[in-house]
Amino acid sequence: MNEAQWAITILWVFLFVYSIVGSVDFGAGFWAMVYGERKDTTAGVLANRFLSPTWKVTNVFLVLLVVALVGFFPKATWVLGAILLVPVSLVLFLLTVRSTFMIYAYSASKYGRLLTIVSGITGLLIPGLLVVVLPITLGGFVDQINGYPVLHLGRLFSTPTTYAHLFFGLATELFLSALLLADYSVEAEDRSAYAVYRRAAVTLGPTAICAAVLTTFTMAPEAQWIVRGIREQAVWFGLSLAAFAVGYSALWWKGQDGRQGRPRVSVLCIVVQYALASFAYGSAHMPYIVYPDFTVYEGFTNPAMFRSLAAGYAVGIAFLVPLFVWFWRLFMKDKRYLKQT
Repeated sequence: MNEAQWAITILWVFLFVYSIVGSVDFGAGFWAMVYGERKDTTAGVLANRFLSPTWKVTNVFLVLLVVALVGFFPKATWVLGAILLVPVSLVLFLLTVRSTFMIYAYSASKYGRLLTIVSGITGLLIPGLLVVVLPITLGGFVDQINGYPVLHLGRLFSTPTTYAHLFFGLATELFLSALLLADYSVEAEDRSAYAVYRRAAVTLGPTAICAAVLTTFTMAPEAQWIVRGIREQAVWFGLSLAAFAVGYSALWWKGQDGRQGRPRVSVLCIVVQYALASFAYGSAHMPYIVYPDFTVYEGFTNPAMFRSLAAGYAVGIAFLVPLFVWFWRLFMKDKRYLKQT
């Protein structure tokens, strides 16, 4: 691979990681809102316990993603900034509102219910706005007017592919978050919450797969190039479906304590599934950042800057990975935190 391809691969890895951790984070906020007032299960309490520390980590990956985009593809940042001004501004506003409530509401118990509502609603709106970016990059919604790219919002929100992408994004978010919260419930030895989240994962798994298939059938005529690319990556998508089959079936395997399901196996297999699907989709999308006007080669920085940025990221990741491992053991494995009352 050449340097531009390495750069877009690094960027795509950051995007994949953020999509996974963001899905779990935002989805946990939604589940906390849904089950927060329920007295027959502790699912809402457990989701809040999971959400409390993890939203800060999610924002770290968002910063890494944005910095990588600006550093590796400065010209692409200008183009994407022009056409995505409205959705990105709304995302930043909602993130600010959500973060503000996360910071202050925990210190005032009387705002606890308001926190869960804000977290739940923004947990659906933010991923929805981010997913809308995907169809924009496929063509048909951006025109060049006097040399400037202009996004046609009316056209974007009047086509079925936008809502198919939105359906897929939300189904994926809720499936991943339910699956990880089921695993988290096992760690906390909370059978009530585990039953709730396992049941949600069983329902949402096939829903997410059907939504993904539906998305390909609703592509606009201008996006048939990506459909052809997806067909060329059929082997990788086939492997992705195989990983899903294993992970989904693990929800019925017998656990060590006699419970039904092995959520840890399910989580790992489903992450592998999305990694394979993400790689296949990214390969099918190459070389375009925004079809048909802008490619990775046009937006790429100079080679010297790429090497400096790559070295900086390598050093930064070497420091961050041990911290994330420590974070995981502190908040996800420590029984004193998991079983607090």
